Amino acid sequence: MALCLGQVFSKDKTFRPRKRFEPGTQRFELYKKAQASLKSGLDLRKVVQLPEGENLNDWIAVHVVDFFNRINLIYGTMSEYCTERTCPIMSGGLRYEYRWQDGDDYKKPTKLPALKYMNLLMDWIESLINNEDIFPTRVGVPFPKNFQQVCKKILSRLFRVFVHVYIHHFDSICSMGSEAHINACYKHYYYFISEFNLIDHSELEPLKEMTDKICN
Repeated sequence: MALCLGQVFSKDKTFRPRKRFEPGTQRFELYKKAQASLKSGLDLRKVVQLPEGENLNDWIAVHVVDFFNRINLIYGTMSEYCTERTCPIMSGGLRYEYRWQDGDDYKKPTKLPALKYMNLLMDWIESLINNEDIFPTRVGVPFPKNFQQVCKKILSRLFRVFVHVYIHHFDSICSMGSEAHINACYKHYYYFISEFNLIDHSELEPLKEMTDKICN
């Protein structure tokens, strides 16, 4: 029997998500609306569509933060199985290798163990979504002109976590009874990025077979 989300992903093993929406704000209301739609059993293709009259950047911001929180939870749990010994490079099988570059500590693409890569990735995303200049939370403060480009970069890098987890740790996913939950998270993510064309489809090639199986 599949376990509930809280049982599958032990919070004791994760980096706890630190980004929250303030009650009473427009983004908090959008988040509640999105969560209610998810729980209603509606087709995910419809759930991700922009609600009538809502701002696209607000809708993207809500989902980027939500995907960060959920994928962070998956990553935190899988870190028990993803070590420097088992995964000495951040990869998706033999064909795909991801190197870390952030322009600060890593100015050039650098080969790293998968766990180190994902740790840096989560820290990098957290710093962005907690940056008021990029993800403004105050009423009346506009999003920066490059907001969607930043979100595309975040979502593209989060996809790499799915790639690594599915390709290298699928047996562990199944043994924990968490396959259905990760599939649901991935489907939600995939339909969202597809709805708003947030990732070049060539980047999705590593999981094409999995995507065709669970999303089509």
